[in-house]
Amino acid sequence: MNKGTAIVGFLLCFMAGMALMWGIDRGAGGTSAEATSEYVAGGTWDHSDAAIPVSSKDPTWGSPNAPVTLVLFSDFECPFCSKVETTLTQLRQQYGPQKLRIIWKSNPLPFHKNARPASVAAETVLRLKGPEAFWKFHELAFQNQRALTPENFEAWAVQAGVDKAKFKAAYDKQEYAAKVDADLAAGKAAGVSGTPASFINGILLSGAQPIDKFKQVIDEQLKAADAAIKAGTKPEKVYAKLSTENKAKAPPTQNREQPKDDLTVWKVPVGNSPTKGPETALVTIVEWSDFQCPFCSRVVPTLDQISKDYGDKVRIVWKDNPLPMHPRAEPAAELAREARAQKGEAGFWAAYDLLWKNQQKLSDEDLLGYAKELGLNVDKVKAAILDKKYSAEITADQDLADELQASGTPHFFINGRRLVGAQPLEKFKSVIDEEMKKAQALVAKGVAPKDLYNEIIKDGKTPPPPEKKTVDVAPSESAWKGNDKAKVVMQIFSDFECPFCKRAEATVEQVEKAYGDKVKIVWRHKPLPFHKNAMPAALAAEEAKKQKGNEGFWKMHAALFKGAGTPDAFARTTLEKYAEEQGLDLGKFKSALDSEAHKKFIESESAVADKAGISGTPAFHIAAPGKTEGYFISGAQAFPKFKKLIDLTLKEQAAKK
Repeated sequence: MNKGTAIVGFLLCFMAGMALMWGIDRGAGGTSAEATSEYVAGGTWDHSDAAIPVSSKDPTWGSPNAPVTLVLFSDFECPFCSKVETTLTQLRQQYGPQKLRIIWKSNPLPFHKNARPASVAAETVLRLKGPEAFWKFHELAFQNQRALTPENFEAWAVQAGVDKAKFKAAYDKQEYAAKVDADLAAGKAAGVSGTPASFINGILLSGAQPIDKFKQVIDEQLKAADAAIKAGTKPEKVYAKLSTENKAKAPPTQNREQPKDDLTVWKVPVGNSPTKGPETALVTIVEWSDFQCPFCSRVVPTLDQISKDYGDKVRIVWKDNPLPMHPRAEPAAELAREARAQKGEAGFWAAYDLLWKNQQKLSDEDLLGYAKELGLNVDKVKAAILDKKYSAEITADQDLADELQASGTPHFFINGRRLVGAQPLEKFKSVIDEEMKKAQALVAKGVAPKDLYNEIIKDGKTPPPPEKKTVDVAPSESAWKGNDKAKVVMQIFSDFECPFCKRAEATVEQVEKAYGDKVKIVWRHKPLPFHKNAMPAALAAEEAKKQKGNEGFWKMHAALFKGAGTPDAFARTTLEKYAEEQGLDLGKFKSALDSEAHKKFIESESAVADKAGISGTPAFHIAAPGKTEGYFISGAQAFPKFKKLIDLTLKEQAAKK
């Protein structure tokens, strides 16, 4: 993308209120209720007396009587809306449908030509098949955001369970388009100027903000709801009461458009990372970035201008966070780090400039060409890329990013203060100027310039410890693989029909490859109620295990996930075909499925998850053998997350010896 195109695109977004939404890439994660607990039906209800009116005609996840309601105005073509879906998935899993209700409102922006057609298609699916089908369509649309075509709408509607002919007839006539217009009008009345816009019990959060922002408001509203109920408000009236009160407290729209600056100082170490600027600088900017990320490239001119304007008063620190969706980011990072090894800091920043200049050309051949242009030893660069020489350093950066909840790129800490995304130069300067005054005051009090940054962050906020959960030890009949005497047990709560569970399988394979006999992997069934094929698939896997042991289970497991997502993937005939191919006794297999012979065991496994507070899939519990308390991972996270927690578990065991 050339600079002019980037500026035009930025201005268009800015004009639509998009400047409130950060340009930031995020890693793997779910995009809908598919990765979370079930949709809770609540019959017909109408909360039109609320500040943001909603009713059972809206696509809804969660109970109508949930104490907190999040109304999301969104756009199927908006990249920032896609990013906030990961946060919503995590919120569903953390709070569950009895505490949190999420309601979708269509707000297609005028310069997204495919957004309104997608909204009409989604509304058609909702009217013809209900909320469960809507969320399935919603997920497919966000997974395929660059392919929003009428042909795909039809295909996704069928996958969601809608009759093809009925969908086509209704969509072609735009039979349900009026609801999209009504949502747009509701958004305008609420003051929505861009997407995504989230109203939590009437409190506006603009853009794809960090999950902590959402949790802060939700937690406050849970307390407010509890107080209201204790004071006599009926549960079904809590949303109307709180949303009306919160709207009355809100400042005028023009004053609340800009979110307040985050003044929290985090303890962010510089470590041995590449730096530009002196150690004595008044302000240190620590950046997590990705050489293939388009938003990261957008902020490069901003950082260059900062260096020009502030000179030695600002130091910039680079930390790598190559995202899974950018396969060439990690090789590019290897080149830059090898350039540093060969030619010092100047070598790194020369490679940095060249990589951004040629961001669309990052093949191995391209990278070796840049190595030659930079005057590097090309053979050493080639070896560094091939052997992932700096993998440990890059992973350490990613681990730190995860701990600091810097989950996307670009992500900045300015003297420990968080700034997310490709923000305008003025925003950076505002924070830098504030921090410069504070730093100058410390120098005046006698703090040595070389000690300044450490002094500023010494009392900063430290990362929270990794999440833990207590999960019952798996019974002997649970399927497992690996080493029965392994030092680490990783339990997987999964669902064969869940697309995110299928996505997580590649990461599980990475764990197996990296740790070998150090990790035992245990399968725990968690078929989600809105996945009608999850239970039959689980029954098939259990019968395969009964007939041929663990080996039989994992063969059926592999076949089920390989076919998932294709037409008739879980049809009875397909399951029987798998059984026949794997040499199972077909008569016994059919009988087991007909009688649901293993359903009691599967439900008992799912009950273990419920007891532990695990409501969605995939979910992972990592612990020492025989231990119920362990580290918890929610969703299809990247391998570094698993590596960090497995290594931590191994280290803790070694320390006890």
